[in-house]
Amino acid sequence: MTTALLNPERLSNHAQAEARSDTISIPRRILIVEDEDDDRRHLHSLLAADRDIQIESTSNARDALSLLDEKAYSIVLTDLRLPGLDGMEFIQEIQRAGHAVTIIIMTGDSTIQEAVKAIRNGAYDFLLKPIDLDYLKLVIRRALRERELQDQVRYLRAQLQSTYSFQNILSKNPHMHSLFELISNVAYSNTTVLIEGETGTGKEQVARAIHTTSPRSSKALVAVNCAALPEGLLESELFGHEKGAFTSAVGQRRGRFEVANGGTLFLDEVGDVPAGMQAKLLRVLQERRFERVGGTETIEVDVRVIAATNRSLQKLVNEGKFRQDLYYRLNVVKIDLPPLRDRSEDIPLLVTHFIERYTRPGETLKQISPRVMEMLINYRWPGNIRQLENTIERACITARGQLILPENLPAEIASPPSAASQYEITLDRPLPQVVRDIVAGIEEQYLRQALKKTQGNVSRGARVCGLSRRCMTAKMSEYKLDKAVFKEV
Repeated sequence: MTTALLNPERLSNHAQAEARSDTISIPRRILIVEDEDDDRRHLHSLLAADRDIQIESTSNARDALSLLDEKAYSIVLTDLRLPGLDGMEFIQEIQRAGHAVTIIIMTGDSTIQEAVKAIRNGAYDFLLKPIDLDYLKLVIRRALRERELQDQVRYLRAQLQSTYSFQNILSKNPHMHSLFELISNVAYSNTTVLIEGETGTGKEQVARAIHTTSPRSSKALVAVNCAALPEGLLESELFGHEKGAFTSAVGQRRGRFEVANGGTLFLDEVGDVPAGMQAKLLRVLQERRFERVGGTETIEVDVRVIAATNRSLQKLVNEGKFRQDLYYRLNVVKIDLPPLRDRSEDIPLLVTHFIERYTRPGETLKQISPRVMEMLINYRWPGNIRQLENTIERACITARGQLILPENLPAEIASPPSAASQYEITLDRPLPQVVRDIVAGIEEQYLRQALKKTQGNVSRGARVCGLSRRCMTAKMSEYKLDKAVFKEV
């Protein structure tokens, strides 16, 4: 058996305990449980030909359970007829102990019905004796691939509320982790914060993280979508109104600033505040006082303001569409949220999180096929995290089995447009910047095709690209390309 046939990397069973950094680095082990000495030695010899896999063997289930308690194994290859504790009881004990290991049964013709029963009880597959070598290779190769996927998912779930989670924001991206630190530092002050980022990048989630971490967390976080309200209604929404202030004002109403007193006011899409309202908003930010619409009483409030926009306020200032003094008042501490396409390493983490959210209660969590994960990582996500969440919700609903397949994805993700149609030429940016972005996009696609052709082999991929291996590795790092994604599905 060649090394290439059993080549998936980073397999584990106890991923959280034995993982290093943000990758799984458990040795791949196969445990053979066979009471016939000759058969056991023969299987051991065949599988040991692959030096990347550690092979261990024992003659009975009791010893095997002890070994499973001591070490992490990827596969247990066991006979169904064993002395003492038989194969069926062995499977049940493995399940009861919670060992995350793939079980493959070896059986004779007389026990095929029991093998089928064993699969229903949690075994992965069965092999008929005498063992066919080619089929053994196929089953083990397939089992290792699926074991890798399950271990990666288990590892990511273990990380969701620890290493990569901050106030319900999930990321393993270094830039995002620096933002986590900034959020922690700014949360304990009353400083006004401006959050800029594309639609769907999680601006409100960041605002909630700031509020939750702050001393104001026991008070309300009040959100206002400034783009959803016309100027007259927005003024009443923010500052409230007195009875009779206008035709429909049948009673006094408190505005959002009053409701948020002692807490935090989140002004979403602040770049869409009409010009007439910008002066009034500036005064409140400066003085923390205002009058209700139609009223004369001055109301003072203690409010922490967080503003967000999917547009560049600096650009709006340059175009004369946004007051410069209001911009400076809002832009005390600025948080720039990167789009999802610039933090593609977060996609597996977010996918795992959304699968947990949208799997129905009582159902087994769905799994993502390696091909689907590759599609999700390659896609550019114009709608960012919100679009990814909607995609996974749809996939969980439409997947008939436990595995999410390409047909469960929207057409624009499963069959993206050609490279030539991906670049929209506008005059919003300087030509050199546009050219750099287009060249980078083409280069990334070229690298992906090369890695796909070579099934993630970096050296062969470098030869296809006409690059040195060192240059290939550097470019893979630059574009955050993980060779494991391109392994043969």
